[in-house]
Parts: sequence; C-alpha cells; structure tokens
Amino acid sequence: MATRLTPDASSAALSGLTGWTLADPREAISRRFVFSDFTAAFAFMTQVALVAEKMDHHPEWSNVYRTVDITLTTHDAGGLTELDVALAKSIDRIAAAHGAR
Repeated sequence: MATRLTPDASSAALSGLTGWTLADPREAISRRFVFSDFTAAFAFMTQVALVAEKMDHHPEWSNVYRTVDITLTTHDAGGLTELDVALAKSIDRIAAAHGAR
C-alpha cells in the first residue's frame, strides 16, 4: 500500500506540478484540461486510462465535450501519495502531446 504524503511533502509535490491545485476540502489534487475538440479530449483520456491501468491507480474524472477534469487521490491511503504525483506527471506529458491548454 502507498504511504500518504505529509502536508509538507504534499506542498513540495504540488509545487513541482504545473496547473494542479489542492481539491478542497479533500486531500487530493485536481486539474482541468481543455482540448481542441471532443476527439482530442477522448484520445487523451484513452491514453491516460492505459497508463492508469498499468499503474493500477485510477483517476476520478469527468468529460464534457472538449474539457476533462481530473482529481487524483489514493483512497487506500486516505490522501495524496507518490502514486498521485507520478500519475499527474504522466498525465501532464500526455496532455502536452495532445495540445491541451
């Protein structure tokens, strides 16, 4: 099981991520991604799903047309862990490749 990050470690991790914010009141991080159209958003989600499945760590997300909202937390640990940080970094790389704003 992943170990929950301390508040200081969570802050440090968040400072190393672009566009991610704390999802109050939960111990989670969130980010909104906007794409050129629905097809680009769906392609992004498909690639994230493949990475998440390999990590066995799945995001909470929603999609409306060209917008994808993602929240990351580790339910088993009761908050943020390194798994969330690693998945956020992977998501950012995928988003950049799909032209997210």
